[in-house]
Amino acid sequence: MNLMSIAVLIGFLAACLLAAASGILFKPGEWYERLRKPSWRPPNRLFAPVWTLLYLTIALSGWLVWHTAGFGGAGLALTLYALQLLLNAAWTPVFFGLHRLDLGFAVLVLLWLAIAATIVAFALVSGVAALLMIPYLAWVSFAAMLNYTVWQMNRAGLPPDSKTSAPALMAATADS
Repeated sequence: MNLMSIAVLIGFLAACLLAAASGILFKPGEWYERLRKPSWRPPNRLFAPVWTLLYLTIALSGWLVWHTAGFGGAGLALTLYALQLLLNAAWTPVFFGLHRLDLGFAVLVLLWLAIAATIVAFALVSGVAALLMIPYLAWVSFAAMLNYTVWQMNRAGLPPDSKTSAPALMAATADS
């Protein structure tokens, strides 16, 4: 592997790191913990290792397409790749930042479509690159199901917060 190839691989890794950075800025927090969630939701500790592995495969797949066809020869495929990374980065601030479960689901639907289109475009350039994107599509499919379910389970509003529920407020005012 020559120096240019290594530099481009680092660029693809950096682009994925940039998309992942939204997860550092917008953490689940207390709001998310209070949401009703389905029993089949994975534990929070599983998400970071899964996303780390996925971002590595996403970066490698983009690099393989570039390595096979270059930026000029794979313009559409790499444009779709960039679009799906932007949508990926957008979900976290929409869901965890704005607390918009409905818009979060809409972003995931668009992300799913962008990943599927990227896989099709990648397959025309590199079958291996397309295959590397399939676990990502599977995980986003699961994430969309989870997002939709959480949205539906919380349509009537959040469960009461122990600090702001009526009994807690009555007890606090009785103490004063």
